[in-house]
Amino acid sequence: MELSVEHVEVEDTTFNRCACSFLVVSAKFEGKPLLQRHRLVNACLAEELSHTHAFEQKTLTPEQWAREQQK
Repeated sequence: MELSVEHVEVEDTTFNRCACSFLVVSAKFEGKPLLQRHRLVNACLAEELSHTHAFEQKTLTPEQWAREQQK
């Protein structure tokens, strides 16, 4: 699966790199509820997530991302 993104941030949230936090900005998230957005990201990262203990994600549309940048 492929997801066209405008912005991605990845943060290692542990010292041993087994947990991480993702921020993903994509126009494909427009009109989709949170669960569908997360499923899109999970499908794209399926192989990588199999080696990850914990995974947190924040999924935003470009409009939502622009508003967050103004805060």
